[in-house]
Amino acid sequence: MEVSVLIWGDLARISKREVSRGCSSDPKSRGLKDARVNNDTGTLTRKRRTEPNQMNRPESAKPTTKPRGEVRHIAAQVETESSCGGLLEKILSRDNLLEAWKRVRANRGAAGIDGMEIGGFPDFLRQHWETIRRKLIEGSYAPSPVRRVEIPKPDGTKRPLGIPTVLDRVIQQAIAQILTPIYDPTFSESSHGFRPARSAHDAIQSVQQKSKVERRKWVVDCDLKSFFDTVNHDVLMTRLERRIRDRRVLSLIRKYLRAGVVLPNGKNEPSRSGVPQGGPLSPLLANVLLDDLDQELEKRGHSFARYADDFIILCRSPRAARRVLKSITWFIERRLKLIVNQTKSRVCELCESTFLGFTVVKNRIKWSTKSKKRFQARLREITKRTRGVSPSQVMEELQLFVRGAMNYYTLGMTYAEARELERWLRRRVRLYYWKQWGRPRTRRRNLIKLGSDRETVHLASRSRKGPWRMSQNSKVRTAMTNEWLDQQGVPSIVNQWISIRYPDGRKGRLENP
Repeated sequence: MEVSVLIWGDLARISKREVSRGCSSDPKSRGLKDARVNNDTGTLTRKRRTEPNQMNRPESAKPTTKPRGEVRHIAAQVETESSCGGLLEKILSRDNLLEAWKRVRANRGAAGIDGMEIGGFPDFLRQHWETIRRKLIEGSYAPSPVRRVEIPKPDGTKRPLGIPTVLDRVIQQAIAQILTPIYDPTFSESSHGFRPARSAHDAIQSVQQKSKVERRKWVVDCDLKSFFDTVNHDVLMTRLERRIRDRRVLSLIRKYLRAGVVLPNGKNEPSRSGVPQGGPLSPLLANVLLDDLDQELEKRGHSFARYADDFIILCRSPRAARRVLKSITWFIERRLKLIVNQTKSRVCELCESTFLGFTVVKNRIKWSTKSKKRFQARLREITKRTRGVSPSQVMEELQLFVRGAMNYYTLGMTYAEARELERWLRRRVRLYYWKQWGRPRTRRRNLIKLGSDRETVHLASRSRKGPWRMSQNSKVRTAMTNEWLDQQGVPSIVNQWISIRYPDGRKGRLENP
């Protein structure tokens, strides 16, 4: 079998225009439905899937179900492909590694324990790649421990992340790109997390459709406690061995699982369990492990939706839901060796359950109250009066956050809510500028510059009212108009809502609130 060997000088010649910023681990598979493996050439031929815009998808459309015979046929082809002794050579092929490097570079990311940034990686690989490749082929390569980073969660706790080195991120990405086409066709149609052409919107829309069509109004809201930290390595490797026959690939994956963690205090901690969040390979490994849960639920005839470790099961009665919660808890803890959080897992009506930041009320998807409060809390943090940063930096952070949040939450947000939030955001920005101007003479000078009357401007500039009340003052609003705020860079929540809901422009551009 001929395999192209990567020349690492090619890395510096990859144009930035080729970089894709999608979230799929295999960018070639975005928007693809069926995968077929050609055993003669070792290549994949796929059929492009066309699907309607998520926001305009009809509620009554049922999710497609893959015929069992087709799944078995794909699985048989997968077995033949993964039984080939050259799986590691395909992972280390030139084209695959170049694609992995482009993905890692596009995602940027922080340095690992070696301190190497993305920019210094090509020069490092030119000098050391031949030695690294030989060790990977021989099975003597030892991955570096991941660097532990903790990020705050909305409930006040911290989520531990593991940041691999740039080299290990490239190798993990290369592994994921080869294994994803092998495993993904066999995954359940009810699994939506970290898969090509699937998203969290697909997951919540499937819940809405199943509830409406099958009249299931009760749910089992099951929470897995610290899932990525409690994955049993032996259980996971057993699942991987069902498809992969190249022992070198299995050995390399186990080494990544047991690479260890360097804590913030510099102490090296061994990894006896868990899959560190932060590596390109972790999402695929999570889906491989939880695929057994999907199969068990399908075998029992349950309707469910899963996004990574978040899943809910739809039932017709509270009695049935309680029975399902008890039996599925036993399966998860005994068969998968995971921990079910008994305090957070519950049986409730669908309208009381929150899934991926959304809830379904009267067959309509709405963003949850907690999500809205989190959205506003982040805006308050960015426009805080005492931050001491320049207005241009505040506008840049606002644009970045609002763009990402609107792309996600518009699915469950009404137009009235968008108008209300925009009015509130504009008031927050006026408050920020009023606080920035500080002294009365500075406020007077800026208000006059913006067109306020010289004779009456002192009524605002020398007012003893607080900044929040003054942000609603008529003279302040007349000076800092909506048009002026737009010029400063304040993002329009309403216009972003319209562009996402109606990408063809049917509704036109509405007036600012």
